[in-house]
Amino acid sequence: VQLVESGGGLVQSGGSLTLSCAASGFTFSSYVMRWYRQGPGKERELVATISSTGRSTYYIDSMKGRFTISRDNAKNTVYLQMNSLKPEDTSVYYCNALRSLGSFQTNYWGQGTQVTVSS
Repeated sequence: VQLVESGGGLVQSGGSLTLSCAASGFTFSSYVMRWYRQGPGKERELVATISSTGRSTYYIDSMKGRFTISRDNAKNTVYLQMNSLKPEDTSVYYCNALRSLGSFQTNYWGQGTQVTVSS
């Protein structure tokens, strides 16, 4: 099982980045996909969620209107389009795959990709 994030980097405030997470080794289309982030000295926080079919999405309030999560089940890839980036968005961004079957959960994590927003 692998989740490999890419697309991070250094961007100026107000800029945009698109993160990708390529999945392999499991049935991608059966999993809810989520992006988390962890800033310096902070706890990991949920950024956005997309259902297994892609029909439903969820964002935390501070991301609404700026970030867009999407997925391509044919390519086993989930994306996070980030616009109007702010210095406080500086974090390591992690991809997560989740499947719940009754009380049993399966979770996979990527290694993370660094996003740095300069002011």
